[in-house]
Amino acid sequence: MRLTLDYPPVWLLGALGLAKAEALLLGPAFQVGALTAIGNLIFWAGLAIMAIAAFSFLRARSTIVPHETPAKLITGGLYRLSRNPIYLADLLLLGGLALVWGSVVGLVLVPVLARILTRRFIEPEEARLRAAFGPEAEAFFQRTRRWL
Repeated sequence: MRLTLDYPPVWLLGALGLAKAEALLLGPAFQVGALTAIGNLIFWAGLAIMAIAAFSFLRARSTIVPHETPAKLITGGLYRLSRNPIYLADLLLLGGLALVWGSVVGLVLVPVLARILTRRFIEPEEARLRAAFGPEAEAFFQRTRRWL
């Protein structure tokens, strides 16, 4: 049985909440101007990637909802570089804000979130894409890396 709130943004918000709570309760573990600047760049890059990738779904008139099978296999634009640019953007948002907030917990949660996204969303999505698009999906998986 799937949880009603079992969606990537919920997992991202949970990780962000833990990172921010650490920074608020314990204070920043580090405050380095260069890391804050890098964190901001990473955060804004993540937002841009997310918006561009989401627009690809709109343009293709396909669902962006992780538990549904899309109407079309999107292989152009950012999807030429990564099969999962929105999930990559989630990790960039978390990592960038962790740097801005000085949150060690946030940085530790980046690979944890990557694992959760892979197991709970990416692997089932890939199975649905294989079932829906067969050889076309398989060729896409062969030529395009999962993350980068």
